[in-house]
Amino acid sequence: GKEVVIANAIIAILTIGGQQLFSFFTFSCPCHVGQNLIYGLAFLGVPALILLIVGYALNNQTWRLVMGKRSHFGRVNSSNWLLKCKLVCFVLCSITGRALVAPVTWLAVTLINGSYYICAVSEYVPVSYYGAAPNVTASERSRILATFPCSQLVPPELTRARDEVILLLRYQSQVAGWLLIAVVVITVFLSYCLASCFSPLSFLHFRYWSSYVHNEQELFDEATDQHSRLYAMQSVRKFFGFVPGSEHVKEIRIPSLKEWQAISGLAFLKRVDEEHYDYSLLHDWALKERASGKYLRIDEDP
Repeated sequence: GKEVVIANAIIAILTIGGQQLFSFFTFSCPCHVGQNLIYGLAFLGVPALILLIVGYALNNQTWRLVMGKRSHFGRVNSSNWLLKCKLVCFVLCSITGRALVAPVTWLAVTLINGSYYICAVSEYVPVSYYGAAPNVTASERSRILATFPCSQLVPPELTRARDEVILLLRYQSQVAGWLLIAVVVITVFLSYCLASCFSPLSFLHFRYWSSYVHNEQELFDEATDQHSRLYAMQSVRKFFGFVPGSEHVKEIRIPSLKEWQAISGLAFLKRVDEEHYDYSLLHDWALKERASGKYLRIDEDP
């Protein structure tokens, strides 16, 4: 849908901006043998991995899939077990596709930029092809190549070789970045085509179904907010003796020290029976205790 496309575009733009700022303020190749590869790959892979995990965590479908695992397989018989597995796999693929937007954007932008790739693999370039330092040992050659990402550390006689190596590595990195973008675009397009081909709904029916699901979720959220507010209001009324926002309050209840202690502190979701839970300490108190105690009458005249 349009909302998904807009959301993915915003995520991609924010990732590109973050990558540029990240590179400008934090990236500085060590230009040392053995450290360049680790440093470059860390800047390539670790942020992408973090973005992938964040993408999973921020998707509501992830938590719906994880928290609803019992409903998926708790009462499944052999006849529809395969269907349930297909549904879970489909949802997982959808979640993964959304979560991959940011990390793929990060990898593509960093590869097109080339700085991380140049830092990571500079010491492995066969510089002998360029006629530079042919009589040095392999370890010395690796040390010289490791300094190529840092122009100030390169000897003047190797400046031309250094420029050629940097151009070669930037070419390789940018080609890899564009290939990654092409593969992702083709994969996404084919996935949508296959999903549309195997969909049991027609085009207009699918649009109607998407609209229904969207409206149902909005109405459910509104009802959840109102229902929980009305339900919580009963516990608050029992504890304080009035409902917040009431225009004519004739009396208020004065909670005792024991009652204040009962609703204070930390608490987990508590199971009352097979079908119900206590949502908070105040909720637990309201269900178990009687609202007796001291009441104070309110004089409504100013």
